[in-house]
Amino acid sequence: MQIKLNSVLVEDQEKALVFYTEVLGFQKRQDIPMGEDRWLTVISPEGHPDVELLLEPLGFEPAVVYQKALYGAGIPATAFAVDDIGTEYRRLIDAGVVFKGEPTETGTSIMATFEDGCGNLILIYEEEKP
Repeated sequence: MQIKLNSVLVEDQEKALVFYTEVLGFQKRQDIPMGEDRWLTVISPEGHPDVELLLEPLGFEPAVVYQKALYGAGIPATAFAVDDIGTEYRRLIDAGVVFKGEPTETGTSIMATFEDGCGNLILIYEEEKP
């Protein structure tokens, strides 16, 4: 069993594509029309090319409720590992990304949470080196 696809709910797929590619640095992998929406995935140039993130449209009301509940509770929709959180934090701040606070040590890692502009909180983390 393998993880090959994960998804994040987004309010606007085109806006999400711009953010996840131009700001975060992911690459578009699949873009298949599906009625009014698209099967739209991105991959990390630093990760395995078979692991995709689906920018999934908010297609029905329970998804909207779920996304808002996660955001309201301060729970990130997903998390991305980074090699150097300080460098990544500054790069994203310079790109206009809104963080919920500065990177914080949590015992075995350093974490920071930001808004993706599409209704989600996203966590980045750096595992502390021994």
